[in-house]
Amino acid sequence: MSGERASIEVDEFLPHPPRKVWRALTEPDLLARWMMPNDFEPAVGHRFTFAATPIPNIGFDGTIRCRVLDIEDERLLRISWNGGGLDTTVTWRLVPEGHGTRLFIEHAGFDLDDPVNAYAFRGMGSGWRSGILRALQKTLTDIA
Repeated sequence: MSGERASIEVDEFLPHPPRKVWRALTEPDLLARWMMPNDFEPAVGHRFTFAATPIPNIGFDGTIRCRVLDIEDERLLRISWNGGGLDTTVTWRLVPEGHGTRLFIEHAGFDLDDPVNAYAFRGMGSGWRSGILRALQKTLTDIA
């Protein structure tokens, strides 16, 4: 067992100002549009859940238990992400770039020696890079 932890890292330019991207990350109804239904509040220490689709064959009930670990308005949001055998963190960093925002996403802490973590790492890697980003882009385009 190596003990090393793997991370999914995404770097995406969004043609929207940081304030608008921040709203999509921190307003529960907007977050639900592109991510999952939730009871998020932008406050360090707040515990909340995401409601995902259950995957019974790996023992995942569909509930992702999270806690806000760090928050800097329009710059950084870091949460814990626990569910379905995962004990990970997700960090979103927003950097103004021209007339838009460079969004860095890091989903860290996958134990690739664990079959459930390895399965999640593979599936979530493509999910963060494609489906999630497409849904976020659509949400950003739809909101004022």
